[in-house]
Amino acid sequence: MTNTLTCPAGGAAEQPLAYPLPRAAECPLAPAPAVQELREKKPITKVRIWNGGTPWLITRHADQRALMADPRVSDDDLDPGFPYVNAHRAEVAPYTPRLITNTDAPEHTRLRRTVNGPFVVKRIEKMREPVQKIVDGLIDTMLAGPNPVDLLQAFALPVPSLVIAELLGVPYKDHDFFQRSSGLVLDSTVAPEKAREVSDALAAYLDNLLGEKMAAPGEDVLSEMGARVTAGEMSRTEAVHMGVAMLIAGHETTATMISLGTLAFLLHPDQLAVVRESDDPKVIANAVDEMLRYLTILQTGVRRVAKEDIEIGGTVIEAGDGIIFDLHAANWDPEAFPEADRLDVTRPARMHQAFGYGPHQCLGQNLARLELQVVYSTLYRRIPTLRLAAAVEELEFDHTGTTYGVQSLPVAW
Repeated sequence: MTNTLTCPAGGAAEQPLAYPLPRAAECPLAPAPAVQELREKKPITKVRIWNGGTPWLITRHADQRALMADPRVSDDDLDPGFPYVNAHRAEVAPYTPRLITNTDAPEHTRLRRTVNGPFVVKRIEKMREPVQKIVDGLIDTMLAGPNPVDLLQAFALPVPSLVIAELLGVPYKDHDFFQRSSGLVLDSTVAPEKAREVSDALAAYLDNLLGEKMAAPGEDVLSEMGARVTAGEMSRTEAVHMGVAMLIAGHETTATMISLGTLAFLLHPDQLAVVRESDDPKVIANAVDEMLRYLTILQTGVRRVAKEDIEIGGTVIEAGDGIIFDLHAANWDPEAFPEADRLDVTRPARMHQAFGYGPHQCLGQNLARLELQVVYSTLYRRIPTLRLAAAVEELEFDHTGTTYGVQSLPVAW
């Protein structure tokens, strides 16, 4: 019998819970209360998604780790049982090239190898100085401008946009185009045909730029991928769509972590003080991982499909069943993180799953960590009087995209 969440009193029959659920208004940084209840009472249960499908929802940290590392759990979004986030994702899946985001080994292994080099720790660490210059420059501009200001527009969005533009070799003058386009592609309220049109425009833009890089290579990721295309190690279509994926993922998530992380720090001044007053890079690095754990901004869950029957926790997930991993629920699992509802930047938090886990763990996690380390160690020290310029209850939170964040963050100093 399918596990379900019992409805509130009132005579309603048990039925799968609609997923995803918004975070509670009174606690906007916490996972949805109903999902936390599931983790405690029915950690492996079926939920209902937008198209009426009923995939399994996995909410415990240990169960997620076991399944995300299991080769019987697939990232193949062409499988009929794959639990798409929305109608747009379902519509474009048949037309999307096979990439690291929708393939399994051995194809996933081949593709990941072609793009992994620029994102290894040693290569990313060389970007620390350029990222520091970007952050300092934006803070200089912000301090010379209006006060109060929207931190999201003045700082949080430009930082990763400038960084990913430098990494990929994309002209920053085009950032308005790819920033706006990325938002539309990820917006669940946008009509599927519009989202596909925007996605095609992004691909055409990257294809043209890739051609330029192949003709006149530079020291950037697109040039490296162009060389691999020339060598026959990947197709031009693969390189273009990999570039699109990096462009989209490379700025929205980090921008959200900068703005939402700043909000969390301002609501927890004792934790902000630890970060602001420390000169130890290890303290800052740990604080970044704790904030990634605490916020877990991916709000639609990691989605997979079972290729074979899998028994876990006394439940059998059958071949063809969709699976959703609610990462935020797992990152607030008290069995993995005692007092998980408490933000504690001294907590050992590296085992969080904000970047997923297993062979499909986020390619850009090292870059994201570096950007956040530079931002968190710089912004609050250079503007020690930074404060919210609006009441928390006046802030509007964004539930329409893949990630969860604030629509704006008014701050003053």
